[in-house]
Amino acid sequence: MPRLGACLTHDAPARDGDHESDRLLGARLSTLSERPRAAMILAAGRGARMRPLTDTIPKPLLRVRGRPLIERHVMGLALAGITRIVINLAWLGPQISEYLGDGARYGLSIVYSEERPRALETAGGIFRALPHLTPGPFAVVNGDIYTDFPFETLQIAPDREAHLVLVPNPPQHPEGDFGLERGLALATAEHRHTFSGIALYRPEFFAGCADGEFPLKPLLLRCMAAERCSAQVYPGRWEDVGTPQRLAALNED
Repeated sequence: MPRLGACLTHDAPARDGDHESDRLLGARLSTLSERPRAAMILAAGRGARMRPLTDTIPKPLLRVRGRPLIERHVMGLALAGITRIVINLAWLGPQISEYLGDGARYGLSIVYSEERPRALETAGGIFRALPHLTPGPFAVVNGDIYTDFPFETLQIAPDREAHLVLVPNPPQHPEGDFGLERGLALATAEHRHTFSGIALYRPEFFAGCADGEFPLKPLLLRCMAAERCSAQVYPGRWEDVGTPQRLAALNED
């Protein structure tokens, strides 16, 4: 059994059948792709790099052109047909729940997943919220990014457990995170893209996990090794609002 707050992350066995056959099936499988009906916005982090702004305001409530980052995501997800959103809370969480409420004014329902006294890291937070996100695939969005990504285009093939949205590498992250080949995300590649913080997951992605604090990357690597993690590159507007300077630049744009 895994320890508390951990996952079994050994490499999954290869799938039966030949890889060439899998590739030939790709076009047919894409017609069976599913879209999410639920989504999670990650909002529990301390936002230490944004201090002193985040000493009194949670990072997802920081405003770009008059509107909080997290509200932009809620509105975008509502336009995409999402009917249920889960938001994890830790640092100054009550401010977020007080601002967004139950979601009725956005035409959906919002459920809050408490992680106090401290955040559970990305995967730990998602795993705790799973009962509110299943059945079926669900979207996850970092609460501290700014983007015009069209959430209604998100979909995942039936033989994939995760689908990542990648973006061109920004100046502050020139080495990127993951490669992309034949629609599959790669852990190692000569040319890598940056993970945007937007993704789709199936509950099976978290197989072998237990409640607690644990990161996302080991699970992504396990999924990539099993060739069950697809990806796309989004060339549109995306910003990691990671410093006060980047926030100021967005508000001056």
